[in-house]
Amino acid sequence: MRSNTAVTRQQASILSTNKMLKNTYMLLSMTLLFSALTAGASMFFNLPHPGLIITMVGYFGLLFLTTKFSNSGLGLVFVFALTGFMGLTLGPIISMYVNNFSNGDQLVMTALGGTGAIFLGLSGYALTTRKDFSFMGGFLMVGILVAFLAGLGAFFFQMPALSLAVSAMFVLLMSGLILYQTSEIVHGGETNYILATVTLYVSIYNLFTSLLHLLGALSGD
Repeated sequence: MRSNTAVTRQQASILSTNKMLKNTYMLLSMTLLFSALTAGASMFFNLPHPGLIITMVGYFGLLFLTTKFSNSGLGLVFVFALTGFMGLTLGPIISMYVNNFSNGDQLVMTALGGTGAIFLGLSGYALTTRKDFSFMGGFLMVGILVAFLAGLGAFFFQMPALSLAVSAMFVLLMSGLILYQTSEIVHGGETNYILATVTLYVSIYNLFTSLLHLLGALSGD
């Protein structure tokens, strides 16, 4: 009897995990597509970048609302608002590379391909090996905070070398965050697909922009 109960619980756990993965990756695909559309619209209409302050206020404000309403239908509204807004901020960045670098198109496509390869590779590794990466949580939190503050310092004090170092840090930290979040889904540490989607989206966004920054600096143009 106990054996049957254990098997039933295990099956229920597997079904729950599979449902969580399906919902997360479906929503992630939709938000990435929506973000790409808003970035394309921003490029088409040649919209200026909103600037650091508006970007930070918009990002953290929408992130707060998404988190607050993550257990209701409003959470879906805010997650699309967040990713759409981030797409609008990404458009002018891509336009800058395309217009100001002789190989701008190649840089963007290389960064995009690298981001996709890293995400698929790390997600596939976490899903197939089912290793528990929960131990990385504290390190990633501290690392992201340090990198964020260093990035602000590089921006305000105009320090290109520090800015490149921050981009390299973000590539490593976002790669770790992808492993961590995927592991949390697999092992039941994260059961809200909206929050999981936001974490993975932010990882992909920062990974892409950081790779683009590094490639632009290394191109020598």
